[in-house]
Amino acid sequence: MDYQCIIVYTIITILPNRPLPAAETQPNQRGCLAIIKRWIKRAVAAYLRALNLSPNNAVVHGNLACVYYEQGLIDLAIDTYRRAIELQPNFPDAYCNLANALKEKGQVVEAEECYNTALHLCPSHADSLNNLANIKREQGYIEEATRLYLKALEVFPEFAAAHSNLASVLQQQGKLNEALMHYKEAIRIQPTFADAYSNMGNTLKEMQDIQGALQCYTRAIQINPAFADAHSNLASIHKDSGNIPDAIQSYRTALKLKPDFPDAYCNLAHCLQIVCDWTDYEARMKKLVSIVAEQLDKNRLPSVHPHHSMLYPLSHEFRKAIAARHANLCLEKIHVLHKPPYKYPKEIGSRLRIGYVSSDFGNHPTSHLMQSVPGLHERRRVEIFCYALSADDGTTFRSKIARESEHFIDLSQIPCNGKAADRINADGIHILVNMNGYTKGARNEIFALRPAPIQVMWLGYPGTSGASFMDYLITDAVTSPIELASQYSEKLAFMPHTYFIGDHKQMFPHLRERLILSEKLGGKKDVADNIAVINATDLSPIIEHTQVKEIRVPVASSGSDTRNSRPMEISLKVAELPTTTPIETMIASGQIQTSVNGIVLQNGLATNQTNNKAATGEEVPQSIVITTRQQYGLPEDAIVYCNFNQLYKIDPLTLQMWVHILKNVPNSVIWLLRFPAVGEANLQAAAQQLGLPAGRLLFSNVAAKEEHVRRGQLADVCLDTPLCNGHTTSMDVLWTGTPVVTLPGETLASRVAASQLATLGVPELVARTRQEYQQIAIRLGTDREYLKSIRAEVWRARGESPLFDCEQYAHGMEKLYKMMWDRHAAGEKPAHMSAN
Repeated sequence: MDYQCIIVYTIITILPNRPLPAAETQPNQRGCLAIIKRWIKRAVAAYLRALNLSPNNAVVHGNLACVYYEQGLIDLAIDTYRRAIELQPNFPDAYCNLANALKEKGQVVEAEECYNTALHLCPSHADSLNNLANIKREQGYIEEATRLYLKALEVFPEFAAAHSNLASVLQQQGKLNEALMHYKEAIRIQPTFADAYSNMGNTLKEMQDIQGALQCYTRAIQINPAFADAHSNLASIHKDSGNIPDAIQSYRTALKLKPDFPDAYCNLAHCLQIVCDWTDYEARMKKLVSIVAEQLDKNRLPSVHPHHSMLYPLSHEFRKAIAARHANLCLEKIHVLHKPPYKYPKEIGSRLRIGYVSSDFGNHPTSHLMQSVPGLHERRRVEIFCYALSADDGTTFRSKIARESEHFIDLSQIPCNGKAADRINADGIHILVNMNGYTKGARNEIFALRPAPIQVMWLGYPGTSGASFMDYLITDAVTSPIELASQYSEKLAFMPHTYFIGDHKQMFPHLRERLILSEKLGGKKDVADNIAVINATDLSPIIEHTQVKEIRVPVASSGSDTRNSRPMEISLKVAELPTTTPIETMIASGQIQTSVNGIVLQNGLATNQTNNKAATGEEVPQSIVITTRQQYGLPEDAIVYCNFNQLYKIDPLTLQMWVHILKNVPNSVIWLLRFPAVGEANLQAAAQQLGLPAGRLLFSNVAAKEEHVRRGQLADVCLDTPLCNGHTTSMDVLWTGTPVVTLPGETLASRVAASQLATLGVPELVARTRQEYQQIAIRLGTDREYLKSIRAEVWRARGESPLFDCEQYAHGMEKLYKMMWDRHAAGEKPAHMSAN
């Protein structure tokens, strides 16, 4: 038996034979700790008295050492264990407990020697087997750890800790069902085993059983309210479920219980970023950077996730190192499989075989962007395989990709990464494309096994993989300039234009044309194009039954910058109505539709009530839809800036720029999303602290995809977030003709919008400094002629530029794939390349 457990019996024996006072029976955490401290003091006194009577009693020395250990007096415990061993050299329990204390001090080599000595004295010493296995696991020797845990359980089948530890190793190897079985055994043996409950919650979470995980974490906390890890795990469930306030509360509880808790600190920092809580922001960022620096220095897995690293003031070296540590973790996981290297096809035959791997083939922004690409590849050149890592969600996004790919394989039915990699290799894939990176649902272990000779990062993750097993990253010369190539572990493969793509032409064809809604104009030609707009795939019914005027207005931007001079003629189609009262009444009363001249117009807020698949973007709306500023409480006479990103992309510097812009543009507002809702109050307060009057920040709820895109046409200008650009959201607003002002940084995530605007042909919207970003936005807000010309140019270019041309994009990818294969076939290592 592990002699650290002797303290339990000691406390029981020295307790007075009387009930505890009422105050000591209250479930008060501090009270319980105080009681235990008193008991421990009594135990120390009892053992010291015993040693006065019997100074050479090894067992008493060993028990006293255990009490010192529990008090945190590790050095004193070590000395006392050594004295016990001097008195009784054949004392396996003392060696085991000495090893525990040495390990606590970081003396792992000495601890390992002591465990081995204990096992030499008693090969069936279950505690030593278990504890030595813990060291082997931490050293990465997973197989040896597994063997030792199994040996411990063979010796002592009812060893709860060994069941729990074995489960942890099995979970690490992706053997989730086996892990779950051993966690349940541990809890059966020891029903109040809080660690086992918490770790079982982690397994259930990985199995997507969120409710089960929640119950496990809650039970662990009920058993041990001072269990910091369980509070942190509970916080992660709240965070993933979007319950950020409860997540923040649980992380803060964890940190109160365990102040030196890097994972909880960094996850709390991310939660605060999500809700724009910038209290002590600079100090928080400084501490976060120091945590990462220390963890990387000690070769530990950083507490900052690769996908979050772009949000913090980390160096490029740190960001790449964070990704690399996660990539190495994948390599560690697959090492235990002992799979020999795969053999690859040496010839391509008539076509290259391309495999796209993603967990996001379904209703996800990634599919919204690329769902048409697999079907647009030239089948004479490439053979397309799509490997889904998630189950079918029943959407048309999924069915379209499955239908238009030559081969569609559901790897969610093959949870073993080794077998999934076998399947990919058996398909003879030449180039395997990783569309997840480090996003939710990724299975990078498959790529770590290298089932294909060439492996490529693309689209779904805005950064480097840091992985030795990824060869290329598909990007472009604006998003990833060659002078910044050191940020990436991969070689850069440049698309001819932007590496980003959007399927908006196919998903939202009803937004390609529009009618401006207005009452009788008379001779007036100054008509705004974004106050009330009618969209439909077929506008002819309303054109035939209402008076539609085409207004042509010549405009030229002011200023001496010839780059920005665009003499042109703007053409607007305006539907003139005798009165717009029926439409205003429909909106005010929340009606789904109204009739004008016998034509049914649908309220743009009601798409999800009339056709759910149209609302999600799975089908094209067949109705004539009206979208107005009135629907969203936007002032009709104001300059409306917008940003529809999640709020975590806003930082204090960005808000400062926005406030400066609003202060310098009279009658202007910025339109944001409650994404999440709890961030609204924080942003409002921060803006007012910067001197912005109330009412200048306007918020709307998150909407379904079609409405989300369509309502972008009501804004005048989108102000991008420099920290992390709008990627999909920038494509969404550009498709509606709304210009985007951006300020690229040095990270991939901060340069995507600049690449999109360059491809669209409006580089004047790309700022080089914070001051220029503000100047561009202010000019657009104060120079109406310039705003009109830029809006007209964006409206025209979206249909003519390569930005939304999926077919041209697919052919550009094929050029890169051919170049990659040619290098490989020639025996050359990957190198930077361009499809231009």
